[in-house]
Amino acid sequence: MIVSWRLGRKSKKNKKPSQEINSDMEMIMIPRHFCCPISLDLMKDPVTLSTGITYDRESIDKWIEDGNLTCPVTNQVLASFDQIPNHSLRKMIQDWGFENRSYGFERIPTPRVPVTPYEVSEICKRVKAATQRGEKKKCQELVRKIKNWGKESERNKRCVEENGAGCVLSACFESFASAAMEKDDQDLTGEILSVLVWMFPLGEEGQTRLGSIKSLNCLVWFLKSGDLSARQNAALVLKNLLALDQRHVNASVEIEGVVESLVKLIKEPICPTATKASLMAIFYMTSSSSLNEKMIPTFVEMGLVSLIIEILVDGDKSICEKALGVLSHICDCKEGREKVYENALIITVLITKIVSVSNLASELSVSILWKVFKNHKERSGDGDNDAGGVVVEALQVGAIQKLLVLLQVGCGHSTKEKLKELLKLLNQFRVKLGCFDSSEDLKYLKKPY
Repeated sequence: MIVSWRLGRKSKKNKKPSQEINSDMEMIMIPRHFCCPISLDLMKDPVTLSTGITYDRESIDKWIEDGNLTCPVTNQVLASFDQIPNHSLRKMIQDWGFENRSYGFERIPTPRVPVTPYEVSEICKRVKAATQRGEKKKCQELVRKIKNWGKESERNKRCVEENGAGCVLSACFESFASAAMEKDDQDLTGEILSVLVWMFPLGEEGQTRLGSIKSLNCLVWFLKSGDLSARQNAALVLKNLLALDQRHVNASVEIEGVVESLVKLIKEPICPTATKASLMAIFYMTSSSSLNEKMIPTFVEMGLVSLIIEILVDGDKSICEKALGVLSHICDCKEGREKVYENALIITVLITKIVSVSNLASELSVSILWKVFKNHKERSGDGDNDAGGVVVEALQVGAIQKLLVLLQVGCGHSTKEKLKELLKLLNQFRVKLGCFDSSEDLKYLKKPY
């Protein structure tokens, strides 16, 4: 295998241009057995399978995770997925790289051995025992060890998650939650939150522990009074918990200060991750028909609609989709729609998001417009006299053209039906106002639309 390396520092000022070009590039041969058979790159962590073939750990991990049960080289079915570190080969690669460092090879560090299920099980037993004895410092020491395992590799994270650590840490969090709030001590519970963000779904017992009133109160306490990192972790954990079961949503909305804390994370953003987590938590809180009448007016009263409009103006794809999802739920309620009618910018923003962001954003925008236009009479009492309302505003910013484009591009059946209703309503208003010639834009639509 041939690899080219630039050696510009070897060229001298007194050489001719042609000589500089020739000497600026040299070829160096990498020994074939130093390269992974899968990636063809120099191996950093060589491991040997039961078939006797050596691969780079990262490459063979991905091969096995993709569902392959055979050795890539021999095509033999693997009798075992055990990977034995090839220390002698790794040492040879490191020595060879050191000898050729002048060619630009970076030093290959000695890799850490991945954590094993046995090690995870043992540390979980120790965390559980320390929790029962109320040994905060010991628990914190063990939690940091688990956290460091996760930092080393995604493989370690999966191993920790699959061997019951989430349940144990949830129980530990619940046990020390009250003490953390009383003494304003974030050390242990904050460390646990930083690990729990990648532990979900936790298991039934873990969900029960983390979804208890005691744990939820502590989560909201972190949202209100934690440092920036703790507030972000608390928002992520709460979002992940609410996504699992409606009972956690029902319990969380009863916690004092949860609404204010989530809205504050959007109003005073600390990072995009925290903002998205807050939006998703609000999405789950407003998605239940049993909670709509209570939660939506509360969020509207706190100015959430205006905040969402600000987000939509220049937010990225992911954050726009989440904000539109929340706004769609808000428009299920009369108070939410009334706030939309009052905002002069919202219709324009929604129409600009159609087709230009993503399929999901387009469908959510259509859904919001449909809810608002379908109920436009509730504000004026007579839709025919709503000359200054949302329907006319949509006409002025080219809503019909945008909706027609989406109809031609294609969308789901439900969205298509809403599109047809919107186009029919918009066309009726345009004809009555006599401000446009409707035949040109609508000539491709089948009657009666």
